Amino acid sequence: MTSQTITAAASGTWKLGDRTVNRVGFGTMRLTQYGEAFAPNAVPRDRDQAIKVLRKAVELGVNHIDTAAFYFSSLRSANELINRALAPYPDDLVIATKVGPGRDPSGAWLPHATPEQLRGQVEENLRQLGRDHLDLVNLRIVGTDSIADRFGALAELRDAGLIRHLGLSNVRPHHLTEAQAIAPVVCVQNMYGIGASPEQEELLLICGGQRIAFVPFYSIAGSGRTAGAPTNDSSKVHAIARVRGVSTAQVRLAWTLHRGPHVLAIPGTGDLDHLAQNVAAGSLRLSEDELADLDSLHHTTA
Repeated sequence: MTSQTITAAASGTWKLGDRTVNRVGFGTMRLTQYGEAFAPNAVPRDRDQAIKVLRKAVELGVNHIDTAAFYFSSLRSANELINRALAPYPDDLVIATKVGPGRDPSGAWLPHATPEQLRGQVEENLRQLGRDHLDLVNLRIVGTDSIADRFGALAELRDAGLIRHLGLSNVRPHHLTEAQAIAPVVCVQNMYGIGASPEQEELLLICGGQRIAFVPFYSIAGSGRTAGAPTNDSSKVHAIARVRGVSTAQVRLAWTLHRGPHVLAIPGTGDLDHLAQNVAAGSLRLSEDELADLDSLHHTTA
């Protein structure tokens, strides 16, 4: 598989509301620094390199970029890198951002935003990205409490024209039902990959039945989360990667995309070669036997 010649179009398309995107997108969480995301005293990534990666992603057909105002290091902000690299933005580019969490200038995490504070977070994203509206805003939460007040506040900003579409992140099935009683939900962005919990599998199926995009994060990293891809991956994943002549990360991405046509991938990297490999994973069609092997691993570890 010659990754340099494969574009995101090979992954197929799905809709985020009224916006059609290729199923392989790009996540910017790792773009601002080397090593583990959000780690204190991490080394900021080279600015020119980060800008090259963003521009190359778009050249390779990526038209769904995931970001957040709280994605920053001591010298770099993902939103401002996106603005510098890609503005004026291509007409087909969908930039999805998240609100809820916040960090102070030192990088320390703040309590999640109240309904009243969400407008400020939305305006911060607008300012950093240089836009007058946001294509998609995901409400990211922690816990099982009601989200009605917070999602309602975002729905008001949608009605005011500051937001085009709304989504949810890190939620349970009952949160989706609660939000849908307030405003349309175009995507659910949750942790998912080989070994995901039964509850995440349930959400993936619910979204598929309702034709809502399901957008996994950590689909490569898995339990490694912000630390990145595992170094001791399963022997089954390694075996398929060897036979196919691809990386284990590409196998994991391909398996995730095989879970349904409504599943979108947003792998992130600050490396041009890894970017090309991630995009190329959208063209990897796993056989029934390979899927069965990976499915057995999935059910064993879930």
